[in-house]
Amino acid sequence: MRVNQAFRFELDPNREKRMLLAKHVGAARFAYNWGLERCKRALEEGKPIPGAEQLHREWNRWKLENAPWWTEVSKCAPQEAFRNLEKAIRNWRKGGARFPRFKKKKGLGDNSARLTGSIRVAHRQVQLPRIGKVRTKERTDKLLALLEAGKARILSATISREADRWYVSLTCEVERPNPPPREGEPVGVDLGLTSFLVLSDGTRVEAPKPLTRRLKLLKRRSKQLSRKQKGSNNFRKASLRLARLHRRVRNTRQDFLHKVTTWLARTKPVIVMEDLNVRGLARGSLSRHVHDAGWGAFRRMLEYKAGWYGSKVVVAPRHFPSTRTCSHCGWVSPGPIPLTVRVFGCPQCGLEMDRDLNAAINLKNHGLAHLTGPTGSSPGSHACGDPSGGGTAAGWSTSHGSLKQEAGGCLFPT
Repeated sequence: MRVNQAFRFELDPNREKRMLLAKHVGAARFAYNWGLERCKRALEEGKPIPGAEQLHREWNRWKLENAPWWTEVSKCAPQEAFRNLEKAIRNWRKGGARFPRFKKKKGLGDNSARLTGSIRVAHRQVQLPRIGKVRTKERTDKLLALLEAGKARILSATISREADRWYVSLTCEVERPNPPPREGEPVGVDLGLTSFLVLSDGTRVEAPKPLTRRLKLLKRRSKQLSRKQKGSNNFRKASLRLARLHRRVRNTRQDFLHKVTTWLARTKPVIVMEDLNVRGLARGSLSRHVHDAGWGAFRRMLEYKAGWYGSKVVVAPRHFPSTRTCSHCGWVSPGPIPLTVRVFGCPQCGLEMDRDLNAAINLKNHGLAHLTGPTGSSPGSHACGDPSGGGTAAGWSTSHGSLKQEAGGCLFPT
């Protein structure tokens, strides 16, 4: 099967290449803001919002007199920026995102540009349009072997800057072997904050909580930055120290999520998880802990890796009462269970069990009912079928019993 896969490398540019990279990122940001201004103007005047092609035609006419620096960068930088803007406006129209905002020169996530065209990879080297060959700090042998064997094709390259480091992400179409069919019982996955996840077989995986562990240092460096005079060298140094710390927090979280999702996709044939309302949960009192856990990224990674390794992901409905249901007799609590209650107690059968393990077993039972029921199963599908299977009941209500409070430690099964 052919899938889209990204290969990310850290670059080691010299002074000349660093300037060229910065120019491309700046050109993409400028073109995005230029197009957004015209889209907002058209919206205010009641006219149709221009698309990427129309913006690019207007840009080609406008840049000749107003942007003499356009010859120094590749045409792909503004062109792909207009496509990103068109996609952002399309998501806004669908109601899935807010209206696009202007990008800042030093804003987080605003220092990137996508390039297409002639992109080549050599040993510890990447060749980009108008930028030329740039050394990489990491080995490129894995991607180079796929390209030479004809099993991969480069689609685009995204250059980005994080603090004082440059990265390139190569989006490739890769030919991966079809995974063999896998059979076995499903495993329920209950996500939380005390333990990142609890499996129905009793396995617990603790989250590293990178933001919580470095929050005191983040506050200290933020206070140091606020005391510096804007525009001074000390302000620039303090800003760089803070950005490096944010990068370390993000890298720690990403590394953990990649490891745990790869482990689940490789070892578990069927994975059952709940469709959590992450956006809604992130607005409550535990918003910082929810963002620190990275539940949304966990589900996204798990779904595409399951397709790579032949496993299946079954998603239970959003209002599935996994925490309020007894995994032994099927009794459902009439109301939500407080977060301070860490042990689930059933008044009918007398079961006493850890609430997270009880929820994971309920998810496993729901997965069994979904796989054997008339709805069948498919990777990444939503299990919205018969609510009577697996000890559940009708009249579901929203339950956030999986939310936990802070706890230290990080344990990952090997």
